[in-house]
Amino acid sequence: MDLKQLEYFVRVAELGSFTRAAIALDIAQPALSRQVRLLEVELRQSLLTRNGRGALPTEAGKLLLAHSRGILHQVARAREELGRVRGSLAGRVAVGLPTTLARILAVPLIKAFRQKMPDATISISEGLSAAMQESLINGRLDIAVLYNAQPSSDIEISPLPDEELVLVQARAPGQLPDPAPEPIALKAIAQLPLVIPSRPNAIRVHVESEMANIGCRLNIALEIDGVSAILDLVADGAGYAVLSRNAVANSVRPASFSVRPIHAPVLRTKVALATSSLRPATLTQQSTLSLIRQTLEQVVLAAGKN
Repeated sequence: MDLKQLEYFVRVAELGSFTRAAIALDIAQPALSRQVRLLEVELRQSLLTRNGRGALPTEAGKLLLAHSRGILHQVARAREELGRVRGSLAGRVAVGLPTTLARILAVPLIKAFRQKMPDATISISEGLSAAMQESLINGRLDIAVLYNAQPSSDIEISPLPDEELVLVQARAPGQLPDPAPEPIALKAIAQLPLVIPSRPNAIRVHVESEMANIGCRLNIALEIDGVSAILDLVADGAGYAVLSRNAVANSVRPASFSVRPIHAPVLRTKVALATSSLRPATLTQQSTLSLIRQTLEQVVLAAGKN
């Protein structure tokens, strides 16, 4: 198999169109189609279903797509390692962040990355912890920050400081922030209408599990995936939310909300840096891991002083 053919196939499968893939790859569409067809002939498998709306991978195509991503990823790593021999940190690092942390971490992380590794590139994507863990395994991500990471032989986990979860409610117009808000018991939260993400969101699963431990169930008003949308609905009076302090402090309008600590029990969500145990981390990725940890500590420290 030719690496260029694999790259072409992956791009068509990901974009769902020969036309879009040809534009992204900056090659003529007939040449792209010919190379993918040669790959199909070599493998004696139809890899893509072509129709008027685009191109979708067949079952064989889905299998090759998973392998091809890993192969191309390994080739990129080999090139990076060769660059390291020349004395520079180079290559591309794909990082996944939860939405609540991406809002506060992405910009300072990119600035620190560019300053320390000007010859390398970084890409950041947001997602649910469960989906990002799967992306680590299949090679689409190199590093991910995960909430309540599930143990797996395929990933290596390094703990970060836990995040406290709080009850979030709308603040009445003109109401001043309470410097010492009264804690609320988790059992009392079971009586409140919650605006909460759907499963398998890590915070949702954690809150649901802790509720079950005290013999209670969630009172779900709305299931919404997206921190910004949840906060908008809470501000509009649709219900309450259970989120991290960072999610509220770094929202578009934090003054619109009041937060109360949760006790009996205190809710904390575990945060961890994760990498694949199936592929050794390159020097650039190891440096990025250190940068994420340092940047997160600085951001949390700065937030604590405000």
